[in-house]
Amino acid sequence: MHYDTYAQEAATLLKKLIAQPSYSKEEDKTAGIIEQYLIEQGHDTHRLLNNIWVCGKHFNSAKPTLLLNSHHDTVKPVSSYTRDPFSADIEKGKLYGLGSNDAGASLSCLLQLFLLLQGEDQPYNVIFAATAEEEISGHNGIAALLPQLPPIDLAIVGEPTEMQMAVAEKGLMVIDAECRGASGHAARDEGINAIYLAMQDIEWLKGYKFPYKSQTLGDIRISVTQIQAGTQHNVVPDVCTFVIDVRTHERYTNQQVFDVLQQNTLSDLNARSFRLNASGISQQHALVKRGESLGLSSYGSPTLSDQALMQGFPSLKIGPGKSERSHTADEFILLSEIEEGIGIYHRLLEGLRF
Repeated sequence: MHYDTYAQEAATLLKKLIAQPSYSKEEDKTAGIIEQYLIEQGHDTHRLLNNIWVCGKHFNSAKPTLLLNSHHDTVKPVSSYTRDPFSADIEKGKLYGLGSNDAGASLSCLLQLFLLLQGEDQPYNVIFAATAEEEISGHNGIAALLPQLPPIDLAIVGEPTEMQMAVAEKGLMVIDAECRGASGHAARDEGINAIYLAMQDIEWLKGYKFPYKSQTLGDIRISVTQIQAGTQHNVVPDVCTFVIDVRTHERYTNQQVFDVLQQNTLSDLNARSFRLNASGISQQHALVKRGESLGLSSYGSPTLSDQALMQGFPSLKIGPGKSERSHTADEFILLSEIEEGIGIYHRLLEGLRF
């Protein structure tokens, strides 16, 4: 089957999306573009805030349901851009623009896949959802939408993976730590230096390894990324605060990891959220097996996506483009990657039973 016509449609839509700024929480106009496109294709759409979704025709509750999902929000452009980030220029087979790679190409390809699947009798229902606030793991994106949808049995999450299968994704937990000592004059042996107490905790965090390792995601990673203390040079600081970035895997919940850290540190810890747990899919799942038969490789992804909010059903992260292009200056997607993406998506899902 040739996918060039679908690829041209995907690229045309993607150019419109790039040309319209859609920072997280400001995606109303791109939501309108996607909604209007689906209406023009003859589909009844639904909208919740800046999330657009559509159910495939002839929805049958007796069949399992597949969710095709990607996001249409972007980060803000970095200062080193040499191009207009909203110009959507095509040069030498590259479509440039903010959000082209992350994750406009995946979204546009999945939308074309949704339309493709409508013309075929599939053993499953299909829902396409273009969602908001992914870049900030916000509450008004996929997290708000999922309770409005029919029960989901399997999800494809569109993110740049070079069309390889990210069968697992690390979770994220950000922890604010506060270590308290006692103030005193730096010229005399007074006080309890909160920095020194915090250093003990930081040294422990640096060296600690959780006993269980993930086959696909490796070790849990703990990084202290910010620290603040002191008011002036001659006062022993009585408070030291620091931030811990924790990347978790599926063998521990975020709560379990937090409990271990709190039990072994002097500081008072406060997790900003426990909601972004590790996620993924069994490598024995029919979808993964189909991918392997097509020659796709599988790996564990260290980067976070809306997959983290899809708990209770299996999900696979896969899409055109390269992860390392995301959030970089002069972001682009290859037109060939768009056509390849639609083709692989279709071969991966056509007639799949799960």
